[in-house]
Amino acid sequence: MRACVARFVPALLLAGCSALPTAIEAPADANAPLIAPGQVLALPRPADVGRRIMAAQLITVKRGAQTFAFEGHLNVRPDRVVFIGLDSVGRRAVTIEWNGRDISAEVAPWLPDAVRPGSLLADLILIYWPEQSVRNALPPGGELVQDPHSRTIRIAGREVLHADYDWAIGARWNGNLRYSNFAWGYQIEVQSSEIRQ
Repeated sequence: MRACVARFVPALLLAGCSALPTAIEAPADANAPLIAPGQVLALPRPADVGRRIMAAQLITVKRGAQTFAFEGHLNVRPDRVVFIGLDSVGRRAVTIEWNGRDISAEVAPWLPDAVRPGSLLADLILIYWPEQSVRNALPPGGELVQDPHSRTIRIAGREVLHADYDWAIGARWNGNLRYSNFAWGYQIEVQSSEIRQ
């Protein structure tokens, strides 16, 4: 596995191109929590979720003509987030750990270099973290538009991410999610089920 560690001071998949304005110069590190090229998410805290979460997810990623399905295991604790992705034959594709300050990741050598663990973490936070935490984490010019069944992230008026979901209010870890990251050019579908502890 390729291993990387990145450290960010709080101020979070596939690479593509965008004409978005640059708020902060884009770090070259694949663990940088980029929303879009040059747009760094100021990481909130794992504890902002409000409680411990364990969830199993079936995730399908589409980019152009390519489709990749994998199983995700997510563990959110007040001090740490761990995400493990397994491919369809059970091989570990990616492991992302975030302790509220540092992001470390291991990516299987057979995955393309375009897989950006930091952007995966950014998507996770943009979609699942509480509304106020996301608003506070957005770069300058960032905007969150929220309604009961969707979230949209805009940077300088341009839509960079849109998510539609069918979970009940307060049950965001159970249900189906479909989102597009327009900045990086991929679509993801997630079937998620919380594991009761």
